[in-house]
Amino acid sequence: MKTRGTLRWQLTVSLLLPLLLVLVVDAVLTYHHSLQAAHAAFDRTLFTSAKSIADGTRIRHGKLNVDLPNLSLESLEGAASVRVFYRVDDASGRHLTGYRDLPPPDAVPVFYRPVYYDAAYQGETIRLIALRQPVHDVASAQTRVISVLVGESGEMRRAFARHMLVKTVWRQALLGLLVIAIVLAALHRGLQPLRALSAEVSARREDDLAPFRTPGRPSELAPLVRALNQYVARLRRMLATHRRFFADAAHQLKTPLAVLRAQVELAEREPELAGMRQRLTTMRCSLEDASRGVAQLLALARLENERGNALPVVALDLAEAVRQCALEWAPVTHRRRVDLALQDVVPVRFLGNPQLLQELIGNLIDNAIRYAGSGCTLALGTASLGGQAVLIVRDNGPGIPASERELVFQRFHRGSTARGEGSGLGLAIVAEIAGQHQGRVVLGDTLGGGLTVRVYWPRLLS
Repeated sequence: MKTRGTLRWQLTVSLLLPLLLVLVVDAVLTYHHSLQAAHAAFDRTLFTSAKSIADGTRIRHGKLNVDLPNLSLESLEGAASVRVFYRVDDASGRHLTGYRDLPPPDAVPVFYRPVYYDAAYQGETIRLIALRQPVHDVASAQTRVISVLVGESGEMRRAFARHMLVKTVWRQALLGLLVIAIVLAALHRGLQPLRALSAEVSARREDDLAPFRTPGRPSELAPLVRALNQYVARLRRMLATHRRFFADAAHQLKTPLAVLRAQVELAEREPELAGMRQRLTTMRCSLEDASRGVAQLLALARLENERGNALPVVALDLAEAVRQCALEWAPVTHRRRVDLALQDVVPVRFLGNPQLLQELIGNLIDNAIRYAGSGCTLALGTASLGGQAVLIVRDNGPGIPASERELVFQRFHRGSTARGEGSGLGLAIVAEIAGQHQGRVVLGDTLGGGLTVRVYWPRLLS
């Protein structure tokens, strides 16, 4: 039963069932054509017999005299199962000879034009010919009209058709077997590239993520090879993301853990309670930095892992998202003594992912707080420009030199003018989220000093 699910079985059934149907239809048509051929051949014999009877009829002493040509009737009786019937009448319908109850045709035949028809007689269907022609007597100058009916049972015709059908069926059976052998051989040969590809996939090592070759394969396998290569590429990208995540996590956690260890050792030696509290504050800040760094690493790894997949988007109001994110970050900005304000926040609707949008705005706020430093001013705004939704984040910190603005989107790169502690992942996350929305991030200067970040989303809604 398992074989029925194979591609070979499905192709074989798909090819051979229509072939079997064609052979059956051809056999039926062959039988009907053979029967028509038998009718044509035996009808000529019927005509010959009827014509011989009509030509053998004479007028003697004013009366019609029918001389039956035994040779014509014997030619019809070619088999013991075939019976011959005949009937001769004059123009008035008076019976002259033969089977009196032999059924006549529905219409009176035209002179010299035979009429062929089938009729029921003595419990079977027989084939008849009706021939009407005049009989002339030169000596007496008399002309009489006679009607001749000759019929035969149809068994010989059907036997001839069956004989032709049997010969055709045997020929078709041999042809069918030959076609089946050709189909099976063609399937075996045609599926060879698929078996080769399957063997190549099975023979791959676990660490071999090279793409499968496309040249040299049948064009029908190209979509499958492309799908395999896309899967391998996603797997390779996922493994690279995992390896990078572990390396980044080790890099990111090494410094906070070293600080924590040093602070714990110093706290153990600290005789004063106030000094102990200062050490604990430093430890808390290190833990916050480590937690934030791990959260950013996880977010970046998740984003990179989803790269290339369809991003689920809904209609969003950028202004509402900015207000909500500002409320969530208000306690942090208050603790850091950062003046967070909303400026020129206008409703702008676009297609985006709400979770990723909050992640992007949060990273921009956190990035400004960390690098602009305590006591800075931070302004959030929105705009609609050239059919695009625009998020604007301004601070009055030290800014980023123009020569470094492309570098800060790389992992762990911090600008030379950055203040405070940071992981260098915030802008990398922002660029990744913007890219998945087919958007872009542009860095510029704030009037009076500082950094202005603009994020553009292209799918603006009216």
